[in-house]
Amino acid sequence: MIEVKNLTFSYSTGKQALHGLDFTVEDGEIFGFLGPNGSGKSTTQKILTGILKGHGGRVSLFGQDISAAQGPAFLGKIGVLFEFPYLYANLSAVDNLNYFASFYPKEQRRDVGELLEMLEFKPDFLKKPVSSYSKGMRQRVSMARALISSPKLLFLDEPTSGLDPSGAVLFRKIIEQERKKGTTVFITTHNMADADLLCDRVAFISNGNLVALDTPKRLKEKNSSHCVIIDYLYRGQRETKTIEAPELEAGIPFAHDELLSIHSQEPTLEDMFIQYTGRGLN
Repeated sequence: MIEVKNLTFSYSTGKQALHGLDFTVEDGEIFGFLGPNGSGKSTTQKILTGILKGHGGRVSLFGQDISAAQGPAFLGKIGVLFEFPYLYANLSAVDNLNYFASFYPKEQRRDVGELLEMLEFKPDFLKKPVSSYSKGMRQRVSMARALISSPKLLFLDEPTSGLDPSGAVLFRKIIEQERKKGTTVFITTHNMADADLLCDRVAFISNGNLVALDTPKRLKEKNSSHCVIIDYLYRGQRETKTIEAPELEAGIPFAHDELLSIHSQEPTLEDMFIQYTGRGLN
């Protein structure tokens, strides 16, 4: 679906933002692209979506070189959720979506009302101007805009930004539903829960270089201490022991009356991000 070979990019100031990136995204995959601010993450996504021109190397989507494959038929297969909503503030959600839907063939468009209902948009605001919406409501309209054309390839930049926990759960559910339809999803996010729960693979970018690319599970397993912490009761006293995980294969290797909890010492995806990039997400 996406193939990137030796991708480079330099801004007019002479600053090189990308240093020969190589990665692929398979059909139907949810792929996370994570990096600190200034790492080259946004530059890469702008190149992939055709917004930024003048890159070096090769980028192909749907098997076509992006430099030569612009046009309605090509772009109509791509949906984009931008980090900041690109909506007409004086128009309502319905009017915005009807306008953007008009760019696509009728047979490709999804029903505006059904989309907004799926996204749990508040019915009382359907015909009120976007300027009166909260950030979470604007995010819902922006997601509907990304999905309105039934895209085969979906770019999502900070998809759960501005959403409360229940809204974030809803968006993750919708993204999974799109993948089940065969849609390929490319996500950039600072939300490690989104990346860990959603993505088949994640790539970490730092200073314009890819520093890690694997499944979230393997990244954590490769860097795990393979220890577990066991809290238990013995002779009326609460005790804690740390042991190597293989020791549990033959049962609990110490005297105890009651087990209270067993916790693995597996690092989080955020721990891995900091380890590989040397920086936090912000």
